[in-house]
Amino acid sequence: QVQLVESGGGLVQPGGSLRLSCAASGFTFSEYAMMWYRQAPGKERELVAAISSASKSTNYADSVKGRFTISRDNAKNTVYLQMNSLKPEDTAVYYCKRRNPPAWGQGTQVTVSS
Repeated sequence: QVQLVESGGGLVQPGGSLRLSCAASGFTFSEYAMMWYRQAPGKERELVAAISSASKSTNYADSVKGRFTISRDNAKNTVYLQMNSLKPEDTAVYYCKRRNPPAWGQGTQVTVSS
């Protein structure tokens, strides 16, 4: 069955960096656009970044442009989110999503705090 497993979250100080990974299985990864979402406590889940199947296009939420980078390795069935210059407001559970038909991972917690 389709599985998406996120990893790489944790506690980091403001200004620090983390790289999230999402390992996919159960489908032909290279055929699907992939996305990262996040959900902070008391807030709705929001789109952070998206990447097309062959990495030809990416897009980002305005709040993370210039700080986050989405990438993928189709040989490893993995999508990444490099997060730099982290801010306390980036604190959230981060989810990997296959675009369509939708499939979600279980999420990984990112906490930015001193």
